[in-house]
Amino acid sequence: MTINNIKSICFYALFLIIVTNVQSQVHNKKWESITNKEEGSWFASNEAKEIAENVLLYQRNIGGWEKNIQMHKPLSDDEKQELIDLKNSTKGCTTDNGATYQEMIFLSKMYRQVPDERYKKAFLLGLDYILEAQYNNGGWPQYYPLRKGYYTHITYNDDSMVNILKVLEEIKNKTNYFSIKPSEEIIERAKIAFDKGIDCIIKTQYKQHGVLTSWCAQHDENTLAPAKARAYELPSLSGKESAKIVLLLMTLENPSEEIKIAVNSAVKWFEKVQINGLREDRIYNEKGKIINKIMVPDENAKPIWARFMELDDNTPFFCDRDGIKKATLAEIGAERRNGYAWYTNEPKEVFKKYVKWKKKYTVSKDKIETVKKN
Repeated sequence: MTINNIKSICFYALFLIIVTNVQSQVHNKKWESITNKEEGSWFASNEAKEIAENVLLYQRNIGGWEKNIQMHKPLSDDEKQELIDLKNSTKGCTTDNGATYQEMIFLSKMYRQVPDERYKKAFLLGLDYILEAQYNNGGWPQYYPLRKGYYTHITYNDDSMVNILKVLEEIKNKTNYFSIKPSEEIIERAKIAFDKGIDCIIKTQYKQHGVLTSWCAQHDENTLAPAKARAYELPSLSGKESAKIVLLLMTLENPSEEIKIAVNSAVKWFEKVQINGLREDRIYNEKGKIINKIMVPDENAKPIWARFMELDDNTPFFCDRDGIKKATLAEIGAERRNGYAWYTNEPKEVFKKYVKWKKKYTVSKDKIETVKKN
């Protein structure tokens, strides 16, 4: 064997090691981080194309996807066949936990680099799915077709409805955010659906003793009142989901007086209920898993907000799976204490953008007084 042959073999071996390492880095990531990758040449790579094949396989014929699927993980031939066999099933199709939303974003990024008509078709089918899923009152359920139980509630939880509205906002405004352009008919449908969704948000903002505050993670699809989901997700005011709702409202050009009032009222509520002087510490085991969360007094801690607050007086509360309210995080068991996000700092993003928004948009005092009276 010549020196050149040895060099070639070594080079090829090194190449395989590098490729394998890069692939393992992608496979070890969460699906959300893949869909959030910055647009660019990677989406034209063979690796991205292989992942796109998975995304196409996972999509059901109704247009939606299931949640919590790591779609970038390699599939065996048997697994691929199972997905093909499930194409006509509608079970599990949802917009919860970023499902459908993330897949549409990924397909758009793929199509910009690789104009495969299958990506476009799948994206438009996903768009049709979310348009079909909307209630007449403007809200969206967690699952569509409807699944019995709390899943029928208008779902703000984990930003489900906000994610949908962000898609529709880009579509109706004809921005370049998505590489796939729907027909004018679909764009008009998206505009109508978006406006109805914003109207639903305005109507579901909770009025506490005559004063507008924020939103629950889910609202009854008929009465629009704050509603219960899982045993530990009781009717309440949300310090987390409400933040993304306000951020969405602040993106609207030429907002109505009702939208201005909604934003100003929510910001005042965030200011009122912020928690100061308290820090969340986390203890991990050797595998990097959280084994305990502890709330520690700290005068230098940045403001945080409770995820659940009482409807009548904004008092934070915490629950185990028995649904019994507790006053502190320490009072609930380790499984729920460590396996759920009970505090958030997301409203800080609202404050950052509110300063500029407030300078641009003002609301008349007469309008505010009218809202209080009603």
